[in-house]
Amino acid sequence: MTTLVTGYPTSFLATRVVRRLLSDGRDVCCVVQSKSTAHAESERNALPTDQRRRLRFLEGDSAALDLGLSGAEHTALAHDVQEIHHCAAISYLGVPRRVAEATNLGGAREIVELAEAARDLQRLVFWSTALVSGARRGTVLEDELGDGPFHNPIDETRMRAERIVREVMDHVPTTILRPAITVGDSKTGEVDRLEGPYLLVLLMLNTPQDISLPMPGRGDVPLNIVPIDYVVDAGFAILRERTSLGHGYHIVDPAPRTAREVFERIAREAGRPLPRGFVPTQVATRMLRAPGLERFNVPRTFLEQMSTEVVWSDRRARPILESAGVRCPSFDDYVGPMVDFVRAHQDRELIVS
Repeated sequence: MTTLVTGYPTSFLATRVVRRLLSDGRDVCCVVQSKSTAHAESERNALPTDQRRRLRFLEGDSAALDLGLSGAEHTALAHDVQEIHHCAAISYLGVPRRVAEATNLGGAREIVELAEAARDLQRLVFWSTALVSGARRGTVLEDELGDGPFHNPIDETRMRAERIVREVMDHVPTTILRPAITVGDSKTGEVDRLEGPYLLVLLMLNTPQDISLPMPGRGDVPLNIVPIDYVVDAGFAILRERTSLGHGYHIVDPAPRTAREVFERIAREAGRPLPRGFVPTQVATRMLRAPGLERFNVPRTFLEQMSTEVVWSDRRARPILESAGVRCPSFDDYVGPMVDFVRAHQDRELIVS
């Protein structure tokens, strides 16, 4: 089976998906941008010999016309590919809307076009995000999309990209996977960039030890966080089920901590005082722009996520994962590796400006 993966090697998720496919004995083809060729070669050279032989690259761009491939290459790919993992997406905050639209919407359109042309396609796996629910509150089902408002253009364009894919699910065999807020490896804390919860860790580590940061918002809503290794394990467990075709699945922590519990656990691991009281999100945003703190750029949109009372239902995914024995690690078990990773790498260029 020839499997196509987009987003390699710049997407942390795509890299993990490729490793998993290779370890499962698959032949993998990746569409790689020319500027990322050296990075991709470096990643491949680090693999075992047998896996290196089964990983090949096509120079292109998953958001460009025909994936940036020649006509002959696109035709050959449509002839050979049997499974597609579309991981390429702009997910970090602060990117201009036009860039998010070009990558997220353009990528969805082009991958759908390839899927429709692929004569032996068994499955299109569209790696989306639970954040397509936008600012919705309450329970969100696994096939529901947000209809606005959205905290940022990233979540909005990813919602629109998923809608493009859903429009062809009646004739393209598709599974949509929606992880919650994703962090690094649960054992090592490794991640490709410091964003989201990692920025809170970075902020804690660089705040004087005698200063107690106030809680942004009341902190009484669930903050659903999942580590990347669980996301991949859960995703592949779902894909092993033939009945997963034609559906979407939330990959979430079934017992999430509240935002306050997450904030307090990070503070303890960082050796900082626990927060006393709280301030509204808007006030917290202004405080984090103060001299000495502004470089950490904890975006208001992430703080808003921390105060959005949403529950991503995993009613369809949970029985599959329970049957497969795939369990989400407790936040208490991996917050330590997260803090240790940031402490070791906070001076490297992993911070998104």
